Amino acid sequence: MATQRSAPRKSVTRSTKLGPEERDAALARLKEKELDILVVGGGIVGTGAALDAVTRGLSTGLLEARDWASGTSSRSSKLVHGGIRYLEQLDFRLVREALIERGLLLQRIAPHLVKPVRFLYPVQRRIFERVYVGAGMMLYDVFSYTGGRPPGVPHHRHLSKRQVMRAIPSLSNDVLVGGITYYDAQVDDARYVASLARTASFYGAHVASRVKVEGFVKVGERVVGVKAHDLQTDERFEVRAKQVVNATGVWTDDTQRMVGERGTFKVRASKGIHLVVPRDRIQSAMGMIFRTEKSVLFVIPWGRHWLIGTTDTDWNLDKAHPAATAADIDYLLEHVNAVLAVPLSREDVEGVFAGLRPLLAGESDQTSKLSREHIVAHTVPGLVVVAGGKWTTYRVMAKDAIDAAADAMDGRVPPSTTQDIPLLGAEGYQAAWNKRGKIARAFGVHKVRIEHLLNRYGTMTDELLDLIRADAALGEPLPGADDYLGAEVVYAASHEGALHLDDVLARRTRISIEAWDRGVSAAPVAARLMAGVLGWDEAREALEVERYLQRVAAERASQEQPDDASADRVRLEAPDIVKVD
Repeated sequence: MATQRSAPRKSVTRSTKLGPEERDAALARLKEKELDILVVGGGIVGTGAALDAVTRGLSTGLLEARDWASGTSSRSSKLVHGGIRYLEQLDFRLVREALIERGLLLQRIAPHLVKPVRFLYPVQRRIFERVYVGAGMMLYDVFSYTGGRPPGVPHHRHLSKRQVMRAIPSLSNDVLVGGITYYDAQVDDARYVASLARTASFYGAHVASRVKVEGFVKVGERVVGVKAHDLQTDERFEVRAKQVVNATGVWTDDTQRMVGERGTFKVRASKGIHLVVPRDRIQSAMGMIFRTEKSVLFVIPWGRHWLIGTTDTDWNLDKAHPAATAADIDYLLEHVNAVLAVPLSREDVEGVFAGLRPLLAGESDQTSKLSREHIVAHTVPGLVVVAGGKWTTYRVMAKDAIDAAADAMDGRVPPSTTQDIPLLGAEGYQAAWNKRGKIARAFGVHKVRIEHLLNRYGTMTDELLDLIRADAALGEPLPGADDYLGAEVVYAASHEGALHLDDVLARRTRISIEAWDRGVSAAPVAARLMAGVLGWDEAREALEVERYLQRVAAERASQEQPDDASADRVRLEAPDIVKVD
């Protein structure tokens, strides 16, 4: 199974690692030279913008105040989709754009991370609804072909009631008269963003997490850099750049205020929550999508689990730690139980996560009606702002932002090439997948383990197998989290930019939402493994575990609260391992 370690020459690219040494080297470069582009914000759009810029030949930096994808980008519905509901809103351009991107991600950019997923849309009225929805599904299929390549997923199909009930025995018998199945795709959103940051670093971008931008450097009215604060070392320094790109999502308005200018648009945060329940609680061969009075309800297959979501409510409290309330959880349970033959209870809920959508404000008072379109603006000389949009179209948003920055620079800047640049681990993935049985036998590992690793790391799986070969204990699963191996914790710290225990349990793995105890059992073991890579002493190791356990306790307690204000107050009682605000 070939990896990308030996193919590139060091004179052209950097190491595939994104560990502590690479972070130190990136910060040293950021301090000593003016960049062409500095991106602020390490979510899906910011990391995408950094990759877009550096692969055009521009010297590029990327700063994130917390961990990669620690905000909105790790708390999505984990779908790569065109957006069926946008067809009804006649937003054909957005749907077509998203479907073209879906095909790119599935087949070229990240086939190891983005996978097809089948959904049922229930038909509740015999003739009109089947014709109406079927026409929309046909249009969905047609749009998916307009990018010049096959869509990478099968077409929609009509099913009778008997066929639906055979495929989904858990559905209540009286909620439909038939159904239509169609395909979209899903992704581990946090893992994708970390891979994107690592790929940008591989091509030469200087990327660093846990570095907060506390202000902008200006010459006259022009932005020429930022004032940065390394939260790991408490060092403050300036980073100079010809163009700064603000890709901070729901923090866009806060970042813009640092410039001393009123923004030309505003971003409102809409809270969406998801429940995680065991796979055996719902007997179904596919995911499901249902209409609600406000939006849509998804039941999404997720490994050994189902994700059930989502809500859509205004949020004006702490943006870093949006909290789910008891009312949010009850809302989702009520709606999913309305279609299930055997209802779910609170005891069935393994995990809960809440995220904030960055919506462009102004069109409507209801967040469910706000725009999922994105906007790019040169708000002041030297500063480009990109906001809005949806996870699936991140690459287009990143391209548009760097286009705007390039237009203001001297000399000709090459066009975007990211439509042809796979993430690390993608090249050769299919060949490695075809050899997974041989790989498993060679390492004495069950084939399911190899499949798990290939679908998380692609051809970089070699590097994890090297760790296991050197230390067989790293091939053992973590306590309370059988899907994840000790090697993955070590690799997250040495190669994927994880600096704290929370980074590993919440984002490099999804233990914090998938495990019954939300990672309490795994925390001490994972901290010990990270300590060996990051050089923690016993006191630091104990503090990392303590802070993580406090986070879990605060999240559980917040989910018992009746409203946003009380849930937010309870959630914030758990201190961050690194103080950002």
